[in-house]
Amino acid sequence: MSQKEWVYGIHTVSELLKQHPEDVLELLIQQDREDKRINEVKSLAAAAGVSWQGQDRKDLDKRLRNLGAGAVHQGVVALCKLGGSILDERGLDALLDGLSHSPLLLVLDEVTDPHNLGACLRTADAAGVDAVIVPKDRAAPLNMTARKVACGAADTIAFAAVTNLSRTLESLKKRGIWIAGAAGEAQDSLYTMDFKQPIAIVMGSEGKGLRRLTRENCDYLLSIPMAGELSSLNVSVATGLCLFEAVRQRRTS
Repeated sequence: MSQKEWVYGIHTVSELLKQHPEDVLELLIQQDREDKRINEVKSLAAAAGVSWQGQDRKDLDKRLRNLGAGAVHQGVVALCKLGGSILDERGLDALLDGLSHSPLLLVLDEVTDPHNLGACLRTADAAGVDAVIVPKDRAAPLNMTARKVACGAADTIAFAAVTNLSRTLESLKKRGIWIAGAAGEAQDSLYTMDFKQPIAIVMGSEGKGLRRLTRENCDYLLSIPMAGELSSLNVSVATGLCLFEAVRQRRTS
């Protein structure tokens, strides 16, 4: 079942209008603002057949305060359906069946902070990831916060929420996709991995890392070499390092 939520910001709403205009239920634009970026939003809305209403800036500010957003709307706020573009297991299978290249997947194992989810989505989009996979339960929702941090990537990258992550990993392995989990204590370095093969990179939760069953489903456990005193990185930063090592290898193959 899809849910409704307000999203905000020029880039986020623009990508929503480009990728999924059918999900936009209501579009509010600051009525006393006339500039190139706002006019581009209006043009996108017109092209997609989405009507909009002009509102005073103070009214838009108040709406975000009521939502507890604590952020700047940039003169654009939209009510949209969430969930319609989220894949289930069947949708993920269909996506993988249609790929004509070696898959690159990102799996987030109980990442619960929407800010981290949004940052991971943005990085995954930049790295050309085919799909981001999360468990349905005990994971950050693809809500307004995540979408804002993702800067539009939530509407451009395939996002799958699966009922049983371990079973999904087993299914990926049956397809010939190797599973590589990031773990700080792993003996093998990130830079020894062959990322040119079909692969799913698994990142653990902010606090506990990979769960036991997730670890057991990994073909490889990899660590990121670090020279400083700290023993770990933020999950979104670690995700970026792993994904762009894969990008580097695939571009030089």
